[in-house]
Amino acid sequence: MNIVRSVSFDKNVKKYRKDKETIKRLQNHIQKIIENPEIGDFLKGQRKGERKIYIPPFRLLYAYSKDEDTLYLLDFDHRDIIYRKNN
Repeated sequence: MNIVRSVSFDKNVKKYRKDKETIKRLQNHIQKIIENPEIGDFLKGQRKGERKIYIPPFRLLYAYSKDEDTLYLLDFDHRDIIYRKNN
């Protein structure tokens, strides 16, 4: 499986890199997504095909393409922030 990280995802992970526990939980959830890409809930509205995973109090937004066998890591941030900037 190919994994593509967006600029926004990399920027926000870097922002939280000092919080080792959060980064470890993020890595564990990414591994779960790799094992089963359909684990997350779909986002509503115009962002069809994108999914979310709750990593309290954060959200990981991602998309998966079966045809390309590619996981797109779109964004990672605090719940209050991620929905405001992605509308």
